[in-house]
Amino acid sequence: MSAITTHVLDTARGRPAEGIAVKLEVRAGDGWKLLGQGRTDANGRCNALVPENARLDPGTYRLVFDVGGYFGSQHTATFYEVIPIVFIIRDPEAHYHVPLLVSPYGYSTYRGS
Repeated sequence: MSAITTHVLDTARGRPAEGIAVKLEVRAGDGWKLLGQGRTDANGRCNALVPENARLDPGTYRLVFDVGGYFGSQHTATFYEVIPIVFIIRDPEAHYHVPLLVSPYGYSTYRGS
C-alpha cells in the first residue's frame, strides 16, 4: 500500500517541530486537490496523511507546511508563511518519506527512507 510520511525538525531550536499543520495535495489539472491533512506530533512526525486503504497513482504531489503558524506559536519571527514541497510519485507501491528541516529563515528537504 502507498504511503507518504514526513517529519519536521526545527534546526534553530535543535528539536522536533511539534504542531505544524501539514496538507497533502495531488495535482489535478491546473490546480491541486486535497488528499489528507494532519499535524506533526511531539516527535515532529506526521504519518497519517494518506487515507487508510487509499492508493496513490503516479503523478505530482505536494506537501504544504504551515510554518508561519508554528513559528508564531513560538513567538518567533519568520520569513516563511508556508513551505510547499512538490514531488513526483512514479512507483505507487513505494513509501515516500519527505523530511523538512526548518528554521525561521531557511529550510531544506530530501527524500528519506
